[in-house]
Amino acid sequence: MKVCIIGDGLVGLTLASVLIKKDIFVDILTSKKSDRYDKSRTLGISKSNIDYINNEIINIKNILWEIQSIKIYTEKNLKKELLKFDNKNNQIFSIIRNYQLHKLIFKKLKDSKFIKFKNNHNIDNNKYKLVINSDPNHSYIKKFFSKKIEKNYKSYAYTTTIIHQKMKNNTAFQNFTRNGPIAFLPISDTETSIVYSLKSLDKKSALEMNNLVKKYNPIYLIKKINTWSNFKLRSSSLRNYYKDNILAFGDLLHKIHPLAGQGFNMSLRDINLLSDLIDEKINLGLDLDSSICQEFEKKSQDKNFIFSSAIDWVYELFNL
Repeated sequence: MKVCIIGDGLVGLTLASVLIKKDIFVDILTSKKSDRYDKSRTLGISKSNIDYINNEIINIKNILWEIQSIKIYTEKNLKKELLKFDNKNNQIFSIIRNYQLHKLIFKKLKDSKFIKFKNNHNIDNNKYKLVINSDPNHSYIKKFFSKKIEKNYKSYAYTTTIIHQKMKNNTAFQNFTRNGPIAFLPISDTETSIVYSLKSLDKKSALEMNNLVKKYNPIYLIKKINTWSNFKLRSSSLRNYYKDNILAFGDLLHKIHPLAGQGFNMSLRDINLLSDLIDEKINLGLDLDSSICQEFEKKSQDKNFIFSSAIDWVYELFNL
């Protein structure tokens, strides 16, 4: 039984890790473009999804940083908390560096007899039971998955990390400013990740961004602000999830605003769902076929729509 995964990004590698546990052979087609080496990018992962990764994919306890409290402010009053989430020194969610998670999973996969990495992007679909596309730059996008509902937020997301004086650093901060939301997400006792969504199509200079960080800095004694990365913010939702035995996956299905850090969490829930559907087929002695794509679309579509709509509602609520 063989499956092809298009794209060797984080979602593709995570899905491959789940499939090989079922003794499924997986060909992974490497992506032409990737931001996996951008060390400023971080992920917020929910407690339930952390448990899923640790139990079903790989132990990530050593590269996680626990968040035990979240404080939310608006620019109108930087001292008054609009909302506060506190789990009494227990984990609410965790922050992880994208590149560290990618490196860890890749190391696990590269020596597996069930995995082959390929550079050739010409695919014979008939060779595979399923072809799962997680690469947004692959030619299949224009060919099969061009119809989508899109929203342009007319803004950029800026990401960096700050180095600061050592402290107990388990509280995340989010400030809704007139320019857009800025989040301070701890990743160690001396480092904090920053994600700032700015309502502008004009790229800001590093100096401007550094000044904004200092302006909204909640508690940190900053020693250094690292290099900034940025990308345009858009959301999109596909009208169809599959074509024959080709299934779109990851951000292709639900590219959303990073406001609540739900993008990768949604992909993990989809991986779990697809895994269950495959288990059902195997347990019944059935072969994998395009019916899995149809069943996946039915069960995943409504959930993805609810999450995307909730993010847009928060976005509009704060007039971002």
